[in-house]
Amino acid sequence: MKLALAQVNQTVGDLEANTDRIIEFARRAEVQQADLAIFPELAISGYAPLDLLGCSGYIQSNETQLQRLVEASKQFRTGIITGYCGTTGNRHRAANCIAYIQSGKILHKQDKALLPSYNVFDETRYFQPGNSPKICKINNLRVGLTICEDVWNDNAFWEHRRYAFDPVEELTEQGIDLLINLAASPFRIHKRKFRLEMLQSVALRHSVPVAMVNQIGGHDQLIFDGSSFTLGADGQVQAAAKSFEEDLVFWEVGSQGKTTDSDWTVDSDETEATYYALVLGIRDYFQKCGFSKALLGLSGGIDSALTAVLACDALGASNVTGVAMPGPYSSEGSITDAKASAQVLKLQFHTIRIDYPYAALMQELDPLFAGTDFSEAEENLQARLRGIVLMSLSNKFGGLVLSTGNKSELAVGYCTLYGDMCGSLSVLGDVPKTQVYELARIANLRYPGAIPDAVMTKPPSAELRPNQKDSDSLPSYEVMDPIVKLYIEEELSVAEISASLQQPINLVTEIARKIDRNEYKRQQSAPVLHVTSRAFGIGRRYPIAQRYVR
Repeated sequence: MKLALAQVNQTVGDLEANTDRIIEFARRAEVQQADLAIFPELAISGYAPLDLLGCSGYIQSNETQLQRLVEASKQFRTGIITGYCGTTGNRHRAANCIAYIQSGKILHKQDKALLPSYNVFDETRYFQPGNSPKICKINNLRVGLTICEDVWNDNAFWEHRRYAFDPVEELTEQGIDLLINLAASPFRIHKRKFRLEMLQSVALRHSVPVAMVNQIGGHDQLIFDGSSFTLGADGQVQAAAKSFEEDLVFWEVGSQGKTTDSDWTVDSDETEATYYALVLGIRDYFQKCGFSKALLGLSGGIDSALTAVLACDALGASNVTGVAMPGPYSSEGSITDAKASAQVLKLQFHTIRIDYPYAALMQELDPLFAGTDFSEAEENLQARLRGIVLMSLSNKFGGLVLSTGNKSELAVGYCTLYGDMCGSLSVLGDVPKTQVYELARIANLRYPGAIPDAVMTKPPSAELRPNQKDSDSLPSYEVMDPIVKLYIEEELSVAEISASLQQPINLVTEIARKIDRNEYKRQQSAPVLHVTSRAFGIGRRYPIAQRYVR
């Protein structure tokens, strides 16, 4: 049986267009004489529809598009397996469904059995779990159909399993010739390797070939990398799709030897993968929200320079505007570096000084500020003026403002509400400062000189007071980032982090308290593109008013 892995980029809620895309790829599979075209989880709906599932008529509209797909399938010899949102007996719950369609008929239906409700997932809020899976017969093969999480519970691979039930084990006990998995598995650093090794374990343990088709595209904060593949019963990769692109890959079940060259390996550069993930996240966020132009503050620092490169890669330089907004404490070097970046990237560039409005506001505030020391109030006033400039340009000329702050700053609150936190999308909000430098090297390979050497080497500074450096308020990022990672991503206690990193407990405590105290800022920030195992936003839900000490 010849399979076609249809790695498509769908838009949540665009049900008719999504179905059209499925039909188009099925037609392409038919031309290549594929017996079966396989599409990702919730391919008709897009993943994840969230509270759209509660909207009147949404689930029924999924069923309507499914029937349109069934009707369209009459023109194909190629069978279709796709995911969609289906109805259940409970009007408060949908079903995360899979359907096998052949020549105008639905021959097999099945609901997702294991519903993840951790990190970015909240499927038990929306879906009703399916019952024990049944064998699906396709072209004389006994096929086991699963949906994403259904294969993430192999007791030979996981030390601690989340579920008592293993759908794969139940299917293999019935005897299958092929295991198919429809996935919407978001990208994170090193996850492609992990996903592959997990399914290799499944293939080897059960001596069964595996075909996994993963969603591609950016969906709000989540980025789906695709990276679909097939495995032989020996666990070896037989066919592999591209990462971060739509693709249609073919594989003959039972064939020996690799039939398709993948664009990545388990040893591939994950920094480069993160770069392309962020580009995809920006591009799809803009396209799917109906925008084409981006604005950002181009300060001459590394964060804004990297964001500018990513935005130009995603949207094209002609659609990106960088604005330098020097103030009373901005160095000449920063202005020069911002201009140099803009020149290399060929983006639109403007300089708007904030000295004068800052001086005018300080004059008005002087009666109230008199007798007090220069503080964060005066610093943040500069950042907020820059936010006003960017939002004014956005309102006047259209386009979305990109927030340029990194995860390290967002973690400890080294950012200004309604200032540098202004924006519709936080591009680097899940990228620690130390990784910003690694991504900058990738950026300079693609656009030589876009991030000048001076930007790569000068000490980070917000330039909101004379001779200011980030190190005046924070430990070095090489020290702080590992602490932030263990506190946010691993949820370790202060004592555990101190022992693990051999850092003074007072230092770790100080950083942990900063992280806890600044939750109110993060809950008002722009949506953050997710690239690590735990990002701020939908995957981390901490109360603002709380006093628990880890």
